[in-house]
Amino acid sequence: MIDLYTAATPNGHKVSIALEELGLPYRVNCLSFERKEQKSADYLRINPNGRIPAIVDHDNDDFTVFESGAILIYLAEKTGRLLPQDPRQRSVALQWLMFQMGGVGPMQGQANVFLRYFPERIASVTERYQNETRRLYEVLDGRLASVEYLAGDYGIADIATFPWVRVHDWAGVSLDGLEHLQRWMQQIDARPAVQRGLQVPLREGDESRLVSTAQSMLVR
Repeated sequence: MIDLYTAATPNGHKVSIALEELGLPYRVNCLSFERKEQKSADYLRINPNGRIPAIVDHDNDDFTVFESGAILIYLAEKTGRLLPQDPRQRSVALQWLMFQMGGVGPMQGQANVFLRYFPERIASVTERYQNETRRLYEVLDGRLASVEYLAGDYGIADIATFPWVRVHDWAGVSLDGLEHLQRWMQQIDARPAVQRGLQVPLREGDESRLVSTAQSMLVR
């Protein structure tokens, strides 16, 4: 059993989507940002950075993993899925995962902050992050012009990037003219495991609940 500590954010959805795709049983612990539960002493013992997501793998001696990209790699290696075994192909997958971790996430995250939350409206700063996010989207679009998924086959690079691009409107970034990126988005959005992962957690403040993909599939 895996304990998932999460909230309804793109980074949180990365891990719930991966868990659903891999069919691993997990328990959801939704952290309230309003109550600053991510800064509690108990949670900081799991993730000293005080961010979500994080997991505790009780099947591996209560091993903890934080940082969404690290969690995706851990789950892929645990199951032998969603990350190629061939060294060259694996490198390609990790390159695109790092592209999201070091580029799309931070740039779009800053666009979100300055557009939605920053107390002062600084147009030049907001536009700087929006423009850089759009540029990164164009890089993705160029890649997807020649491959179906970012690393060729569907995997953790796609799972990491999709939840961010999905909320492009929230950052004020358009997908107009990016036909390959739009096609990729539609393909991933149609996956049943992705749809289930996007529903985790249902809302901030939900009580912890047990989610078992194997059991849920039996009743569908």
